[in-house]
Amino acid sequence: MLNVGKIEEGFVLDHIKAGRSMQIYHHLGLDKLDCTVAIIKNARSNVMGKKDILKVECDIDTLDLDVLAFIDHNITVNVIKEGEIVEKRALFLPHEIKDVIKCHNPRCISSIEQGLPHIFYLADEDKEVYRCKYCDEKYSESSSK
Repeated sequence: MLNVGKIEEGFVLDHIKAGRSMQIYHHLGLDKLDCTVAIIKNARSNVMGKKDILKVECDIDTLDLDVLAFIDHNITVNVIKEGEIVEKRALFLPHEIKDVIKCHNPRCISSIEQGLPHIFYLADEDKEVYRCKYCDEKYSESSSK
């Protein structure tokens, strides 16, 4: 059994879909921070079968967690202070996301102009549909792979 120690101050991202922890690690910019990060991949889960977990020892308010809800709004965010869970934060789909996904429309200005941010807005919350702010192209997960 793998044993990863508890953290004193920071947060734990639990119930991450298996295999998505590295994507979250990069989107949160954790590779640029000087903090302790534990990545647990393919942990056993009674509910999910397999899941990933991220333990991060830094102030949660230094990070923009909006990207988490876009990646998977079922992720549990546990805020840790003095070694104990003090808060569980709910995730909500962000109304706008910037430079997380790219527009695949070859005629879109964001595809032509280098350095222009890729901005998508939430067009349909019930169906979790995002559209490009510039050309209104619909984002689909299959086109991003």
